[in-house]
Amino acid sequence: MTTQSAPIMKKTLGLTGVTVNAMALIAPGAFLWMTYQLQAANVDAAGVSTAQDMWTGIVAALIVAFLTAFAFAELARRYPDAGSGSAYYFAEKAFLDREQPHHRRWARLAKFITGWAAHLFYWVYPGVMVAFFAVLATYIAGQFGVAIPIIGQIVIAWGFSALVGMIAMRGINGSTTASIVINVIQLTALVVFSILAILFRVQNPLGIQPAEWYHPVATSIIIPHNLAGMLFQSTIAILILVGFESSTALGAEAINPKRDIPRGVILSLVIQGIFAYLLEYFAANYALSDRLVSADGALKGISAAAVSGAPIGDLAVQIGDAFLGGNGFAFMLVIAFTVAIAILGTTLAAMNTGVRISFAMAQDSEMPDIMGMLHEKYATPYIGVVIMVIISGVIATIGVMGGVMTLTGITLASNLGTFVLYALICGLTFVAFAGDHGFRFIKHALIPFLGLLVNAGMVLAIFVIGILSGGSTAQATYLALGISAAWLIMSVMYFVTMSVRTGKAILPSVKAMAD
Repeated sequence: MTTQSAPIMKKTLGLTGVTVNAMALIAPGAFLWMTYQLQAANVDAAGVSTAQDMWTGIVAALIVAFLTAFAFAELARRYPDAGSGSAYYFAEKAFLDREQPHHRRWARLAKFITGWAAHLFYWVYPGVMVAFFAVLATYIAGQFGVAIPIIGQIVIAWGFSALVGMIAMRGINGSTTASIVINVIQLTALVVFSILAILFRVQNPLGIQPAEWYHPVATSIIIPHNLAGMLFQSTIAILILVGFESSTALGAEAINPKRDIPRGVILSLVIQGIFAYLLEYFAANYALSDRLVSADGALKGISAAAVSGAPIGDLAVQIGDAFLGGNGFAFMLVIAFTVAIAILGTTLAAMNTGVRISFAMAQDSEMPDIMGMLHEKYATPYIGVVIMVIISGVIATIGVMGGVMTLTGITLASNLGTFVLYALICGLTFVAFAGDHGFRFIKHALIPFLGLLVNAGMVLAIFVIGILSGGSTAQATYLALGISAAWLIMSVMYFVTMSVRTGKAILPSVKAMAD
């Protein structure tokens, strides 16, 4: 093993490699299965379900994502030398490239805040995925009559985290090959599921009565029912869309980063967000009826989905029995298998992105030097991978111990980091281009401003709507805020301590920046 001075990351990725790595993180086949229960279980302050706005919540989250994606793409095009730094690099350069010293002095503080938000997002997110894998394994085992206790779920989570870490250690080329296979499999599976789900409603093989369908007509799925409900659904839904920006952390390994990374950002979101999610969530909601019942038979419809370990699995059994000659259980297992490998792909992509941002910060002496060490054979930040495996195991342990509440809590913690990071990037886009000869009002002012506005609104939605909702939703919100606060305190302590030790000013004087 050697330090970052020898070896270096290799430029091997074209547009396909950049795009599929981002697509693997978005993973629509996995998230329909994983987050449908969280969205079905969400209630407002009056205890009324907000699940009717599940699809419209995704549309709202898509608007936020696209506004932010354009900002990321413009910054990636402007700063193709960002390497693995992504948003962290953008934050510094946006200020350092300004002519006035009183602007440049904000560079270090801006990159610290951006780096903190990026870490809250990218270092909590893999733990969320690991927890979801443990839940999936528990559900599958339960279908065979095997009950896995909490300690067993924790062991599964840690084992899965280690497995993903081992793959990540081998480098981005191996990850890209895995991502291509995973994307093909999961996209094929979700198209098949969506078609069958729509046919299930259209042909109605079980003779379900009109009043039994969760959505009485198709238009009920795509029309907003409640603004607050739609907003909080979108704060959960953003988890299923994040990842498009992860390609910006692959600059050091992209052959033509100025051309391919901006394209990869937008293309991954178009394919996974517009095509995959809007189709599959429409299909799942269209096929949901009161014939879907909980294991004890006490609940039905959306209420049964809210307490099921995998409502999409239950729906797959129902659909498969109707259309596949009573082989619903086998159909469910096939879908579950594609979900499992999709979770592997999204966790792998998140780890790859997170450790590369940490690597860039370590090179800049804003994180411990060991985070900047590269594996002598694979040229990967191997110490960062090991630490992330451990942190992912810890976060997943929290997630599986408290059921839906803690799963939602760690999800919201990751999403809070996402919205803060996205808001910062939108603001930085204006800073980077203002006064420049290439400044375009729509691309560099209007779109970033709207992105900043909606991302800030999502942060408020997590705080205000989540707490006011009370019950388990409020508990999940408090857990998310606790994780975020702990992350912030740890980051600030390190930042201040290293600033004192190295003599680097947190906010240099105008005179110092002018010299």
